[in-house]
Amino acid sequence: MHKPAKEPNDLEKFFVERANAGDIEGIVALYEPNAILADGDGEVAVGLNQIREFFVRFLDNRPQLDPSNQAEALCSGDIALTSSRLSNGDITAEIARRQPDGTWLWVVDQFVLGKAV
Repeated sequence: MHKPAKEPNDLEKFFVERANAGDIEGIVALYEPNAILADGDGEVAVGLNQIREFFVRFLDNRPQLDPSNQAEALCSGDIALTSSRLSNGDITAEIARRQPDGTWLWVVDQFVLGKAV
């Protein structure tokens, strides 16, 4: 079983760990069932099956991800905005929601916004 995110920013940390391990199911477990993921190039994945397919393709060449520089999560009740600057300068942005058990899952993921200026 995968360790749950107890804080919104745990999600990104777990994402990097699981991606580097090639753990597709562990990555998918970071998302709500009806989550949406946009890749920044026009591809949108809706729901866990499409998100799984996206990450199968993304991890096909086994990239090794560096830990990101996470901004402090902006929380409003059970919703949080998470954001990270990647080592290549790209920025991600996600919306996470607190689950009934107190853990967090992503609901919306803008996978890469492009280079920061």
